[in-house]
Amino acid sequence: MKIVLAQLDFVVGDFEENTRKILDALGKALSSKASLLAFPELALTGYPPEDLLLKPSFLQANFETLERVAKHVPETISVVVGHVGKSDSGITNAASVLRGGKVEATYAKHLLPNYGVFDEKRYFVPGSDIVLARCGTTGVAFGISICEDGWSPEGPISRYRGTGASFVLNINGSPYHRGKGDQRLEVMRQRALEADLPIMYINLVGGQDELVFDGQSFALDSSGRLKARAPQFREALFEVEIEASGKIEGSMTPFLDEVGEVYEALVLGTRDYVSKNGFSSVVVGLSGGIDSSLTATIAVDALGPEAVVGITMPSRFTSEGTHTDAKEVASRLGIRLIEVPIEGPFRAYLDLLEPHFEGRPFDVTEENLQARIRGNVLMAFSNKFGWLVLATGNKSELATGYSTLYGDMAGGFSVLKDVPKTLVYRLAKYRNFFGRGPMPELEERIEAISVVDEDAIERAFEEDSGPIPRSVIERPPSAELREGQKDQDTLPPYEVLDRIVELYVEKDMSIEEVIEAGIDEETARRVVRMIDGAEYKRRQAAPGVRITHKAFGKDRRLPITNRFFG
Repeated sequence: MKIVLAQLDFVVGDFEENTRKILDALGKALSSKASLLAFPELALTGYPPEDLLLKPSFLQANFETLERVAKHVPETISVVVGHVGKSDSGITNAASVLRGGKVEATYAKHLLPNYGVFDEKRYFVPGSDIVLARCGTTGVAFGISICEDGWSPEGPISRYRGTGASFVLNINGSPYHRGKGDQRLEVMRQRALEADLPIMYINLVGGQDELVFDGQSFALDSSGRLKARAPQFREALFEVEIEASGKIEGSMTPFLDEVGEVYEALVLGTRDYVSKNGFSSVVVGLSGGIDSSLTATIAVDALGPEAVVGITMPSRFTSEGTHTDAKEVASRLGIRLIEVPIEGPFRAYLDLLEPHFEGRPFDVTEENLQARIRGNVLMAFSNKFGWLVLATGNKSELATGYSTLYGDMAGGFSVLKDVPKTLVYRLAKYRNFFGRGPMPELEERIEAISVVDEDAIERAFEEDSGPIPRSVIERPPSAELREGQKDQDTLPPYEVLDRIVELYVEKDMSIEEVIEAGIDEETARRVVRMIDGAEYKRRQAAPGVRITHKAFGKDRRLPITNRFFG
């Protein structure tokens, strides 16, 4: 019997497009003689729909679309689709089995996650019943579960043991973060062993605001062994054959390494945010530094060079090296570069404010004026030409407030928002390994990176053959807002800073625990105060791709007015 797992990219609230994708997949599954076609969690509405679920008109559109889709499903195949369901006590996160032109059965998610980026208890009521369904006309029975239902031994999957089910289907909207793929496999292996049943795991793919869904659908046998695996970060109609004996066959797509995964997540998240929000082009402020160079490179890999514009905005403090490197990055990427010097408006601001600032020294005020002029220039081009501004700040800067509100923080999307500075360097070297020009196809990238080691990546860096010049990566980072400025004048070394951010922000350690982990006490207390004091800035930052298990934004919601320290 053939099962098709439809690992697709749906758009929140676009019932017409989502229906088109579902029916297109149905046509292909019928052509391949499949008996079961399964879609991800809330495929009909897109995931997560958030407060759209509070709109009666949205719910009604969801119910009507479900009935419309069901009418297209013949007797020969069963289709499982995620949607919003309803019960006597409220709405549910549901999965319905469609067959023979009607809704044959509906399962309601039991375990509703309410942590991190999830707040499903705000919207849904939990289900309690298991559902045993049949695959088309084969008579083969399977159990249904949804995402979080598989993350606990107390969930419903083990209840399918001994029911006559031949396997359990688990449909998901499981967002990516570093290491998530291995976590999913381990968790679902445990569920397979507990139920003594194979598990078919189907996940969403695509970007939705800050979240990226990586696909990585898979099939496990009843012993928890991985038997088939779908691609990462791209759509696929993934076919799995299951025999009466329980034997499972399917393709086994190799996986990227950790840095490669992050790079693909950033590319996919950027591409979907731009396209799903109706933009065709983006603009990046190219400073000649590593953050803006990497942001522009990711944008080109996501959208193509014709859709990316760079603007370089030199000031009196811009070095010849960074000015030259900004031009070189644009040249290597093949993007248009516009030069807008900011000395004129900066001088005008200084003259305007001089009577009011008389006797006061040059300080962060004048530094931030330059950043805000640049932000204004970028937004002016955005307004005039409809280009989306990509902010270029990284997680280390956002954590400590080492950024200018309404200046370099200006933008519609922040590609590196959740990427610590030390990882920025690794990503730049990773991308440079593949050389200039378009990135190879995913399979070629996996094959290339699987046969190299860090030494090979370093050799590529030494050869300076990628889109990001070696000089950009080697130069000590600087905002260049005053003479001789370096990031390390204000911040500890990024290796230390990123470790503190990991411990204090991502692992929620106390200041005492951070110090016990080996961080110098004075440095730890200074950085933690910077992190806590920058909350008001982060509330005003653009959304950006989430690649860690705790990103600023939905994952971490601290009060701005707050006197607790530690």
